[in-house]
Amino acid sequence: MGSKETVVSGLKKVLVTGGGGFVGKSIVRMLIDKGVACRVVGRNHYPDIEAMGGECLMGDISDPETMIAATKGVDTVFHVAALAGIWGSWDKYYTTNVLGTKNVIRGCQLNKIPRLVYTSTPSVVFDQKDIRGGDESLPYATHFLCNYAKSKMMAEKLVLSVNCETLLTCAIRPHLIWGPGDPHLIPRLIESGREKKLKIVGSGDNKVDISYVDNVAYAHILAADNLSSVKTAAGKPFFIGQEEPVVLWDWINSFFSRVGISEVTRSASFATAYRVGALLELIYRLFKVEKEPRMTRFLAQQLSKSHYFLHDNAQNDFGYHPIVSTEEGMERMVQWVKNYEKNGM
Repeated sequence: MGSKETVVSGLKKVLVTGGGGFVGKSIVRMLIDKGVACRVVGRNHYPDIEAMGGECLMGDISDPETMIAATKGVDTVFHVAALAGIWGSWDKYYTTNVLGTKNVIRGCQLNKIPRLVYTSTPSVVFDQKDIRGGDESLPYATHFLCNYAKSKMMAEKLVLSVNCETLLTCAIRPHLIWGPGDPHLIPRLIESGREKKLKIVGSGDNKVDISYVDNVAYAHILAADNLSSVKTAAGKPFFIGQEEPVVLWDWINSFFSRVGISEVTRSASFATAYRVGALLELIYRLFKVEKEPRMTRFLAQQLSKSHYFLHDNAQNDFGYHPIVSTEEGMERMVQWVKNYEKNGM
């Protein structure tokens, strides 16, 4: 896992919201491996977390009392929990991602927790244009095509706005998180690939940042350790990813070829995909369909445009470099997929 490089000298006992999820569990595993006590709060019970030695609390971050109780007695909070996805009502996203974050902050303030690391997303700055090598000086987007991105922007602003001497905060912005155990991106790609539902949207040469899950966890822990020592990360957001962006469709097809799925060769123009997305959104809203449409305007943008970022600030402020390369991560993920399909796990 590369956790030997992880420095956690200032962390003794932490809370990880959403610690039973993909990223949260990786953070917990890495911290416990270094002798840090971990408490997890989530909507479900997680026997695998307890098997690692972690403490589990069942509760919803949208409940203020839950978060006041969960934040007692820890020195650092990793706020990873969020409602993800690109489709759904504003009320649901606002309740979990914005009000939930307010509750986390309030719990930290009432219990005098000194450090809060927030899991954000680069989508907070995605304003429907190509981003090639952007840095943290990019302004927040002003028009959002999905409620997830808008709610995460609001939550990130809340977290960074409360940064002060008694509660040091920062935000980590990983892009397209992937790896073994991924319950979101990779299963959807595999299903769509096997059913031959995918089409290259646009020119097919757009580059994107991707983030292997262990690198995401490592960045969070480095940032928290920085807040406990030199504090140069305080009050700031940070883009993180692999060393270099990938050509999105080349990366998808490379993965497909290794797991026995036909490569994607069919294509559709961005304009066509965007129009289809707009039409589907209209129909789904009209008939109150909760299931996510196969195409949305946001998805058309994400699949066709470049969006990759500089990671210099994360490198300079807290020494972030990927501990798992893109190629090594691909090998691990391919092996996981093959084992998963062979054993039906």
